Amino acid sequence: MAGINGREAVLDILLELEKQTEYSNVLIAAVLDKYDYLDGREKAFIKRVSEGAIERRIQLDYVLDQYSKTPVMKMKPLIRALLRMSVYQLLFMEHIPDAAVCNEAVKLAKKRGFQSLQGYVNGVLRTIARGRETIEYPDREREPDAYLSVQYSMPLWLVEHFRAAYGAETCEKILAASLERRPVCLRLKEGLPMEERKRLFAAWEAAGAAVREHPYHPCAVTVQGAEGIRRLAGYEEGLFAVQDVSSMLAVEAAGIMPGDTVIDVCAAPGGKALHAAEKLKTGGNVIACDVSGYKTDKIEENRRRLGAENVSVLVQDARLRNESLVGRADVLLADVPCSGLGVIGHKQDIKYRVTRESLKEIQVLQKEIITNVIEYIKPRGTLLYSTCTLNPAENEEMAAWICETFGFARAGMEKLLPETFADGAESGMLQLLPGLHEADGFFMARLVKN
Repeated sequence: MAGINGREAVLDILLELEKQTEYSNVLIAAVLDKYDYLDGREKAFIKRVSEGAIERRIQLDYVLDQYSKTPVMKMKPLIRALLRMSVYQLLFMEHIPDAAVCNEAVKLAKKRGFQSLQGYVNGVLRTIARGRETIEYPDREREPDAYLSVQYSMPLWLVEHFRAAYGAETCEKILAASLERRPVCLRLKEGLPMEERKRLFAAWEAAGAAVREHPYHPCAVTVQGAEGIRRLAGYEEGLFAVQDVSSMLAVEAAGIMPGDTVIDVCAAPGGKALHAAEKLKTGGNVIACDVSGYKTDKIEENRRRLGAENVSVLVQDARLRNESLVGRADVLLADVPCSGLGVIGHKQDIKYRVTRESLKEIQVLQKEIITNVIEYIKPRGTLLYSTCTLNPAENEEMAAWICETFGFARAGMEKLLPETFADGAESGMLQLLPGLHEADGFFMARLVKN
């Protein structure tokens, strides 16, 4: 293969990720875009091994520490990344011969200036290949949390967090779901004729994608195996947007009516704001705000593609009050920054970056934002508070704090959401959990100003 070796591309992704300057999904997408000339199989290999080595890191390190005299965290960064990606192939990619994995790793070590460690790399990998059927993991009965931590590559403290919040059975379902390959969710333009839907689906399937209508929303469709979303038929014409069904449900839960003024204070990349614009029909308007030009450019790009004339885009830090917005919102969408524990399946490295301390810090920011934007809401207006996390302190407790501090009350959402969620939605709050629901981990609360 000319230009780049696939394994070398994976190695560069893992090394870059150690700097923690960008999330893994962004890095992987950038590399695949850079080497777009590669054939589909090679790009799929780069994506699979990169994502796998990242999401299975705790398990890979556990295995390496059993077979290497040098502990993983004391290895040279390049050797550590090389061994992780190679052990992932040995344990989880049966169609790749062990000899190929070992030989290519040795070649890469030499090419990158570690000739003296070729024997070490080769010895560790071949020993793991021979002994993989007898690897000893923590005992499930004696050390249940340690077992789950290694088996699902989730930091031990997060296993404890999920178990405490949702119980042992649900905890394991959440952990298992975090490792599943989830399809991309798209929102079709509202009112798209059935014939046009069928034409799009046929074109996507002809391009090799598996297409499925989502049970939670009539405009939601999942697509798996597509070469790239921008290449799908209908993208340039603005016939669909990339948006998880959980985000669609949040917009539905807000109860937006034609003629409303909707303000979205943390709007990028614009999924909820543009969905809200469709709910307004021909009247009303949406003001989509975010903190920087970089973020609002993404909203503007999607706004133009979807032809949403009733959306205005504004660079506005949610922590700073804009007096011109005070008292204007019939509906305020506040999808605030959060710890992101509900989207680990998309951003595998979130679980390694978040800490107990950062969970507390993010709550301070959430309160700062809400305190600032709450005055944008009209009397008897609606606040749709949401996060993509699985942390009661950022979710249910934050909703309770808003009600107590600012005189809001929870409003039932059961008539706005699918019957599946009737029990939870009646309370005015809904927590979606990976492994239990066909959606990202997501929280929403509909709060009405008294």
